[in-house]
Amino acid sequence: MPVRIRHRAALAAALLAVGLPAVPAVAAQGAPPAAAAVAPRPATVTVTGEGRASAAPDTAVVTAGVEVTGATSKAALAAQNTAANALLAAVRTAGVADRDVRTESLSLSPVYTTGSEPDAAPKVTGYQAGQTFSVKVRDLGRTGAVIQAVVDATGDAGRIHGIVFDVADPAALRADARAAAHADAHDKAVQYARLSGHRLGRLVSLDESAGGRPRPVPVPAVAFDESAGKVPVAPGEIEDEVSVTAVYELN
Repeated sequence: MPVRIRHRAALAAALLAVGLPAVPAVAAQGAPPAAAAVAPRPATVTVTGEGRASAAPDTAVVTAGVEVTGATSKAALAAQNTAANALLAAVRTAGVADRDVRTESLSLSPVYTTGSEPDAAPKVTGYQAGQTFSVKVRDLGRTGAVIQAVVDATGDAGRIHGIVFDVADPAALRADARAAAHADAHDKAVQYARLSGHRLGRLVSLDESAGGRPRPVPVPAVAFDESAGKVPVAPGEIEDEVSVTAVYELN
């Protein structure tokens, strides 16, 4: 047993003398493959497309109200209530549903007058009460008749503040504007690709920047005319606009 140990020690010493390890080394793993060459990024073109769409309005929102004065706040409020009830009854008779009438404002305030003397304090000479409603007319052809009904029912207490024409469902109008904006961006990209000696590749990204919901057309109260027995109105068109930024690859 000791002789065997000495032989092993001698062998280890001999191996160390010639620079070899005493214990066989584990086979080296294969070298990692060389990093793959990074493909160059394709050239791109960035364009902005503008799209517009218009449609005839199908609804109108009339802003109407009443305004009265009285010697006392109680008298003014009572007169305002009477006039407001007459307005509401008139629009219902004209075919407007209760869900389409909404109170927008209600006010009651003193009316002051200033004395003739410079230092005279203002005096309360009465009170003014008013109420304003928004009235949505879904049958556009009856818009003028609804306005006329309000004026006839409220007399001098009636006020027509304005009218706005709109579309009840703006989704279709927005979709048309998007389609026009996309087509505009694509046409521009095709032209730039051709001008630069390339072919248009795939769409990389598309961002929308909308200009808000379709814009209704406001009509001031001074545009109303009672001479025809029914207030004439001109709805015009509703317009929507969409802007997109598109990035395309160039081949």
